[in-house]
Amino acid sequence: MFPYVRRALRDFLSSSWESPAVQSAVAQLAADNRDVSLTDPVADTDPVAALWPQGAEIGQQIESVERHVHDQMDRDAKTTGLKELQGLIWRSGFEHGELTAHVYPDVLPALQTWQDRNMDIRIYSSGSVLAQKLFFGHTIAGDLLSYFHAHYDTTIGGKKEVLSYQRIVAEFAVPAGEILFVSDIPSELDAAHTAGLQTAWSIRPENPPLPACKHASIRSFEELL
Repeated sequence: MFPYVRRALRDFLSSSWESPAVQSAVAQLAADNRDVSLTDPVADTDPVAALWPQGAEIGQQIESVERHVHDQMDRDAKTTGLKELQGLIWRSGFEHGELTAHVYPDVLPALQTWQDRNMDIRIYSSGSVLAQKLFFGHTIAGDLLSYFHAHYDTTIGGKKEVLSYQRIVAEFAVPAGEILFVSDIPSELDAAHTAGLQTAWSIRPENPPLPACKHASIRSFEELL
């Protein structure tokens, strides 16, 4: 899905630039960028001005946003504005039949089993809630949205921050120790563990190699059934 964003970005921005949703995402990109701000004093009052020279034409603005997005993706940034814009592009791709989301073969059977056991299944992702719903609503295994009770993204906090998991626990309204958090990122598991959650380190064949960590590992959701 990420290569699709790179391929579709320029055409999407050109065709949808004036839409409120795109302008909101661009404004959030600029706000996210405020801390590494550009020395332009205009950015102090208008963060969007940080992304392109004052008075730039629309074509220049689009090129500037494109460069900024590619740079953030190259750095694997998890900023809210980037995820918001990616979600909009993915929505366009799904709606036009250009995208179908991949899930591993063990996902659907696991979701069905957990639902049959009346388990509360939720998603916490660096991808926006919009992107999550698009992804799980258009998978190779069909529409999976009915299996999930709630979705969380970085608007609740960063995935490496303990407070984020404490906020999610409060929404579950059960003790933290009764919640299992599964991730392929050890630093996220560290934060969840500190918040009192159970953890499982998901290792999939396509994952980049990582050093061993203290969390119990799984290689399939079948191990959690």
